[in-house]
Amino acid sequence: MAEPLVGIIMGSTSDLPVMEACTQQLEEFGVPYELVIASAHRSPAKVHEWASTAADRGLRVIIAAAGKAAHLGGVVAAYTPLPIIGVPMKTSDLGGMDSLLSMVQMPSGVPVACVAINGAKNAAIYATQILGATMPAYRERVVSFKQAMAEA
Repeated sequence: MAEPLVGIIMGSTSDLPVMEACTQQLEEFGVPYELVIASAHRSPAKVHEWASTAADRGLRVIIAAAGKAAHLGGVVAAYTPLPIIGVPMKTSDLGGMDSLLSMVQMPSGVPVACVAINGAKNAAIYATQILGATMPAYRERVVSFKQAMAEA
């Protein structure tokens, strides 16, 4: 398989069922990715190492999924110059609003794009659009995807 272009990080294995929509969409687009489970609060050293070396490993975009107010995407954004797409997880406590607000309320200078609560598929599409800005093959895959969606 080709070297990963997209990094997916999630805070817990409980996020995997939702994030399967992300990995499936990336696979449909033919985008190579890597996936890691690391909590910003339970394994901060692992998050730091993974995020701070992401660009050197060839990643171009990072998708970060987390629930509650554990804003993994913001922590990752602090350690890398790469664009970050946050996926807020739906939670039993506040329905995901806590996750959403922790992602969209970032301080100036530490941007994190954010999709809808449990919006894993959109995160994959957006990551592919970012790749497509400089890689025509991925831009064409998004164009074809949107054409197919319009014809359905």
